[in-house]
Amino acid sequence: MKLLLLTVLIFPIALYAQDCTLKKEKDQFSQRERLTTGFMQLTNSKLSITADDKELDFFIAAPKDKCFDDASTLSVVYDDGRTKSNFRNSGSMNCEGLFHFTIRNTATPNFNLQRMATKKIKALVLTNGKIVTSILLNEEQQLQLQKAADCMSREAKTMLKQS
Repeated sequence: MKLLLLTVLIFPIALYAQDCTLKKEKDQFSQRERLTTGFMQLTNSKLSITADDKELDFFIAAPKDKCFDDASTLSVVYDDGRTKSNFRNSGSMNCEGLFHFTIRNTATPNFNLQRMATKKIKALVLTNGKIVTSILLNEEQQLQLQKAADCMSREAKTMLKQS
């Protein structure tokens, strides 16, 4: 009877752990291991989250004709419409629609990362000067991004032990 009770209690935890589908890969330059979500399709762009022992890199591939530089910003608009997180482009200047922002990988998850993992994201708003690019997310994409951020916030801590 005790064994049955223990199995019933552990089963939901095992199901929750299997939701995380992160891929392990080696960085082609440093040869250090890193975790990645791979690219997920958003409305008019793609997003990938990669974690190593130092940082989590959010890589957005927006429409190809968009230009971004070091003054470009991203506003993450949450489902309530009032709450936002703002990030600055940490990637190189380009006119290929590529936008990076990073969050430091620490033992306790960053506040903005925790917010992404617990709240649905309604839109990603990229701004370069006066040019604004909005990426609106549907319900399925919101859940996919929230799940990926949650996975990354839990699993990125394991990368710290390797350094």
